[in-house]
Amino acid sequence: MSNGWSGATATEEAVTATEANAYRVDVRQHDDWTVAILDPAGREVSIRACRDETEAWTLASTVRQHIYWLSETKFREYYQLPKQEGEGR
Repeated sequence: MSNGWSGATATEEAVTATEANAYRVDVRQHDDWTVAILDPAGREVSIRACRDETEAWTLASTVRQHIYWLSETKFREYYQLPKQEGEGR
């Protein structure tokens, strides 16, 4: 029975030990709560505002799971992040 959802299998997208994903996520509170995705060089490549602390930590947890599960290439595709310097089109 199909639910209509289709995607790559875990085997196709899983990160191997030799290609660990070096992206990071950072939860911040200044006036508002935000979650930033940092590329392997530590540059902010995405920032999302959150309603409150709970939403910020929940989003950060989800992003961390994706960092763990996905290769850097798949992670960038999923979050629509810019390619890194020196990377082909």
